[in-house]
Amino acid sequence: MPGIDTSKDSSASPRRVAVMLPYPLGPYDYAVPPDLTLADGDYVRVPLGPREVLGVVWGEAKGDVAALKLKPVAGVFPAPAMPSDHRRFIEWVAAYTLSPPGAVLRMSLTAPRALEHLPPVLAFRRGAEPPRTLLTTARRRVLAALEERGTGTAVELAEAAGCSVAVVRGMADAGLLDAVRLPPRYPAAAFETPGELPSLSPDQAEAANQLKSRLGQGYSTTLLDGVTGAGKTEVYFEAIAANIAAGRQSLVLLPEIALSAQLLDRFARRFGAMPAVWHSDVGPAARRMAWRGVAEGATKVVVGARSALFLPYPDLGLIVVDEEHEAAFKQEDGVIYHARDMAVARAHLGGFPAILVSATPSLETVVNAETGRYQRLFLPARHAGAALPKIGLIDMRREKLPARQFLSPALSAAVTETLAAGEQVLLFLNRRGYAPLTLCRACGHRMQCPNCTAWLVEHRFQGLLRCHHCDHAEPIPAACPQCDNAGTFAPCGPGVERISDETRALFPEARISLLASDTLQRAFGGGPGAMQEAIRQVRDHEVDIVIGTQIIAKGHHFPMLTLVGVVDADLGLTGGDLRASERTYQLLHQVAGRAGRAERPGRVMLQTYMPEHRVMQALASDRRDAFLAVEAEERRAAGMPPYGRLAAVIVSGPDAASVGGTGRALARAAPRGEGVTVLGPAPAPLAMLRGLHRERLLLKARRDVPVQPLVAEWLGRVPVPNHVRVQVDIDPYSFL
Repeated sequence: MPGIDTSKDSSASPRRVAVMLPYPLGPYDYAVPPDLTLADGDYVRVPLGPREVLGVVWGEAKGDVAALKLKPVAGVFPAPAMPSDHRRFIEWVAAYTLSPPGAVLRMSLTAPRALEHLPPVLAFRRGAEPPRTLLTTARRRVLAALEERGTGTAVELAEAAGCSVAVVRGMADAGLLDAVRLPPRYPAAAFETPGELPSLSPDQAEAANQLKSRLGQGYSTTLLDGVTGAGKTEVYFEAIAANIAAGRQSLVLLPEIALSAQLLDRFARRFGAMPAVWHSDVGPAARRMAWRGVAEGATKVVVGARSALFLPYPDLGLIVVDEEHEAAFKQEDGVIYHARDMAVARAHLGGFPAILVSATPSLETVVNAETGRYQRLFLPARHAGAALPKIGLIDMRREKLPARQFLSPALSAAVTETLAAGEQVLLFLNRRGYAPLTLCRACGHRMQCPNCTAWLVEHRFQGLLRCHHCDHAEPIPAACPQCDNAGTFAPCGPGVERISDETRALFPEARISLLASDTLQRAFGGGPGAMQEAIRQVRDHEVDIVIGTQIIAKGHHFPMLTLVGVVDADLGLTGGDLRASERTYQLLHQVAGRAGRAERPGRVMLQTYMPEHRVMQALASDRRDAFLAVEAEERRAAGMPPYGRLAAVIVSGPDAASVGGTGRALARAAPRGEGVTVLGPAPAPLAMLRGLHRERLLLKARRDVPVQPLVAEWLGRVPVPNHVRVQVDIDPYSFL
């Protein structure tokens, strides 16, 4: 978009600009004061009611408000303008998700202090020649660090010298160091010192060359497929290195913060520096520097969660979506979008490559590769000659375990053998807490969340019953609130804490680590650093048995881990979810991939009550493609994604009658025609969530039906009460 010319005669009507605000509103028109020069994308302060708010100049004004009624732009922030590609991306996401553009813009303005002038950095350089009597061992190390780098902040010098910040400041007070003011240092702005160059296999080298050849050649999307442990990360690191050499920015999206710790370590070893990191746990100061570094074009690599996609990159040249199949890439609140699909759209709008990485790619991505929309590279073997683990099924129907026992004799024997060999074990359970359900043995009363249609989960280590949907927590009652009997509550089903108790009883000498989001908070203080320390302990063999949930299931490399036991392999196969079988296969395949990743062979044991299920048979026989072919045929026959389109409409509110009335009104106004079906309204599986009643409608359409305009017209025909909320989920992943 062209800049906005404000050089007009002062007697003429003021120039008008459209300013997009980070609210669910359209752009508003404002007058440009004669002394202010604005360009499209500038970040500005504008009046809105009694206060001033942040907005972005979105082009020429299109409204017909009288000039005298226009409020003037109050000021412009000293920051680079939002790039035109990014503004187009915001508009595209809004149109695709049927969200207000301002609501999408809000996701790009999460570090408003980064728009202000950044203060200079206080650093130190060598000062006067010190008398020998003032030189302690720590001070000598500080001076040695300065010999290498010339200048450094107090924190940088303390880290390099292995001393406290107080030592550095004391040297400055004594005149041994001179203070200097330096420009802000943005993260990932320089990769001058190369790290450890990898030794790539012929397959890896060929894949890396293919990816590098696509840089600078316009838009493309490539599926980087391959078995677990094939070295896919090292391959896309080569593409990032080439993109850095070309002076362009790169973005790596991860589905979960927990995956970042080990990836960041590998990145630092490969590149000799850390990338910028962006996710919800990054502190305000680091967010400010990362956002501004990206906006200035100085920060060259960002590793982050899905929100990193909405940073204002001026020269983005590559996006990598690691573990592209993960459902965590779908945002379910606010603007509902899938980060993988939006990443592909961002690459298309910017005219650069996207790389989707997975050992278990989603069916949508596989079909796109088969039909030629995406290119595909495959790594068939594990790196450095490691063998794939053997996967065995334990038929739990034959085990006949006692009521409170969850580890079968076969799995327990395998654990004993593995520990005797000096190797490590992972016991995987896809449930947090002690037990997924707590009930009274006297009257059958179940402890339910007061805000959600969900059972409270016992967390015995915390002494709490907790809801995993709204985080409501309450103490475990001494007596049943229904029948008033004391000591009658019993846990039903296993959680990781209960498996931990059983494992400690069976293997009292083993060093056991419990890795779930709740236990990380308690044991290590929470945050990405907690996961990093927990992973280090496992990697350095300070742990014999790991008991974990999904946070340990993917992306980690433990050379001594040779046995994976899945306690509840069937969990997730039932419930009517469109992708239940696919998700279960992906999860179990990924967790199985933690075994035997180095020179020691691995094995995997799946405890299942349905060994004949096609998911279990596909895992045991290593027939992924045959499994996906059956999934694809079933979806095609049913007209389900990726062979059809879905759009969910979720109605919620505090009053059940109003929610039900709105749902019925939407059903009466639903679109009808060839290739279009609307189901519902029906209570959502979580009919109450965070205190709100919920109903769902589902539009199902042929692949060639334009869903967005159809849904927009449909919703426009139905008045919605103020206290009822209607959300649209295009391409839904969750059906709760």
